[in-house]
Amino acid sequence: MVLYLYILGAVLFRLIPHPWNLTPLAAMFLFGGATFRSKSKSLLVPLAALLVSDYAVDLLLYHGAYHWLSPFTWGGFLLIGLLGWTLRGKAHWAKIGAASIAGSTIFFLVSNFGVWLGWTMYPRSVAGLAACYSAAIPFYRNSLIGDLLFTAVMFGSYHWLLSRRPAVAEGTAR
Repeated sequence: MVLYLYILGAVLFRLIPHPWNLTPLAAMFLFGGATFRSKSKSLLVPLAALLVSDYAVDLLLYHGAYHWLSPFTWGGFLLIGLLGWTLRGKAHWAKIGAASIAGSTIFFLVSNFGVWLGWTMYPRSVAGLAACYSAAIPFYRNSLIGDLLFTAVMFGSYHWLLSRRPAVAEGTAR
């Protein structure tokens, strides 16, 4: 049950005002991938939370339908969840930090590839793709900061909770 509360907390935090790309979403997928016992739930629970929060954000901020870029963002986050699988049972701070940085980079590459592919502002060439990635660097900085911060909070508080209440580990989502 406690893992679901982490996912809910990440989604709720996303809905409050925040700087661009400074959200707990990547940390939510990395944490889910690392902590849910069921590999399918480790991806599906964060994805369901993302879809619901995407709907809320799109409805509240953009007054309408999902943006065409959504499949690229969803795919990027799912890859981060898969990366979380590498932390199962052998997570320590250096590995968690490296996975967080790798997750930020994966998301940057996948989501901005979608921007390059879907928008006409960049030419369909290697130079156009490079220009797209260059223009996105300020967003990557915020993603990296947010991912490291929220990953530390999620994994750190969960480790602290398990050290205080070992029974929580037995009740983790299957």
